[in-house]
Amino acid sequence: MNPESVPTLRTRWLGRVTYNEAWDLQRAIWEGRTTGRTDDDYVLLLEHPHTYTVGRNGDGSNLRIEKSLLPDIGATIVDVDRGGDITYHGPGQLVGYPIVGLERLENGFDAVGHVRRIESVVIATLRDLGIEAWAEDGYTGVWTHRGKVAAIGVRATRGVSMHGFAINVEPDLSYFGHIVPCGIPDRPVTSVTDLLGRRVSIEEVVDALLPHLGLLSNHRKHEVQLGAFVRGSGRGFEVDDMVARGVFAAGTPTEAPVVIRGLLPDEPPKPDWMKVKLDLTDDRFLELKRMNAALSLNTVCEEAGCPNIYECWSSGTSTLMLLGDVCTRACSFCDVNTGKPGEVDWDEPVRAAEAVQQMGLNHAVLTSVNRDDLPDGGAGIFAATIDEIRSRLPGCDVEVLIPDFKGDTTALETVMNAKPSVLNHNTETVLRLQRDIRTAANYARSLALLARAKWLVPNAFVKSGLIVGMGETDDEIIGALADLNAVGVDIVTIGQYLRPTAHHRPVHRYVHPDTFVAYKTAGEAFGISHVESGPLVRSSYHAKESLGATQ
Repeated sequence: MNPESVPTLRTRWLGRVTYNEAWDLQRAIWEGRTTGRTDDDYVLLLEHPHTYTVGRNGDGSNLRIEKSLLPDIGATIVDVDRGGDITYHGPGQLVGYPIVGLERLENGFDAVGHVRRIESVVIATLRDLGIEAWAEDGYTGVWTHRGKVAAIGVRATRGVSMHGFAINVEPDLSYFGHIVPCGIPDRPVTSVTDLLGRRVSIEEVVDALLPHLGLLSNHRKHEVQLGAFVRGSGRGFEVDDMVARGVFAAGTPTEAPVVIRGLLPDEPPKPDWMKVKLDLTDDRFLELKRMNAALSLNTVCEEAGCPNIYECWSSGTSTLMLLGDVCTRACSFCDVNTGKPGEVDWDEPVRAAEAVQQMGLNHAVLTSVNRDDLPDGGAGIFAATIDEIRSRLPGCDVEVLIPDFKGDTTALETVMNAKPSVLNHNTETVLRLQRDIRTAANYARSLALLARAKWLVPNAFVKSGLIVGMGETDDEIIGALADLNAVGVDIVTIGQYLRPTAHHRPVHRYVHPDTFVAYKTAGEAFGISHVESGPLVRSSYHAKESLGATQ
């Protein structure tokens, strides 16, 4: 692990990402690159759901299907700010978005050279796969004897590129029949799978692509993080096995793991620095416990088994958990029950505000279970609770730790319109482990949410958190910190994973306190205003102090 901030080309395979989330993620990194928030270049690799995009050179006339019929084929259409006409993105197509600094020329920046370099990268990749391909004068893209295999469309503003290329690996080519691809009526479209006469996976093409991406950036260091390749991989995921065993449901799972002296097989013993002093007789702790029970409130401190509950409650702080204690998702590190939640308690915001008032807080923290069963994901309850607290305690800072609302921008706007002082959404783990640890969530969505929150309320502070000890490497944590900084996150918490029960995923390692210091050093060197990093740190730990450190 090198905590120094060195300008780096960072490549990320993000899996399936909606077009608008990918667009906003590009915009956030482009913003970071052009404002000097980050010196890093990025290449985002992903695939989209069925989407037609119309560039600046198109007017939509090359769409051959009525827009009203697009939902029938599961597709959407988006007007974008890149060059080119209409094109298709969808499953089985590898999309690459280079967000890189361009060379300055006498009359501007080298956008044309950037396009030529993208063509060269794609051609070299296809050559390594056994396909002869070329660029053609007068056209952008990459061509073969059977037609166009890759489309290219870029935008370059303030010396930094956006958008990029799309390689047809194994898409459903019938979707191209609903458009005039790139506005060229007499040239067919083909795929890598058709050209090679065998099934080719996106993972195989990514492997061939990676050695050539350095051509797109003048940064010598190339750091790569790849999420899971789910489609066609044949592999299972630990969290899926845990769901099947009933780990996250109320009650005891049917299969009991073998535990020897409190440890699962191959699990390291708990070191001295992880020992927490318990004091169940503390008057303040017991007072808060009784008050929360009397007001029928849940706290994440209790539900998630936080190791700092005694310290925080004894000092008069806690994190209220809204919308019940049953979550619609199952994350392999979490002790909150999964299942079908109950009805929404519309009086909960009033009782939560009453608790905050009784505690005399000047920094309140609110979180919730995931409520994917609700149209707004519970955003309205968050907003109402913020309003109720402010009506009683106008000077109280309110921090909210929210779920991703399945990427619903309206739900996020509902929360941000209530003007929280801090918007927290946890990334939880590194890109490679997202699918193994989080269900119904993904890394790109979390990064896009954090950027969107900052755009909605620029003077609010945006925060995220990581848990270590679940199988990640130190270098992956450093890369995640670079990503969080690139999209504009102000505060990051990093803490040690502690297995809630014998049925949860094992602890992979206990990270030494000195390494937590190195994480903090690296994150703040990137430009993150404050990194709260330590073995017992959790999302809300020292929340008030963390906010103060950024002001």
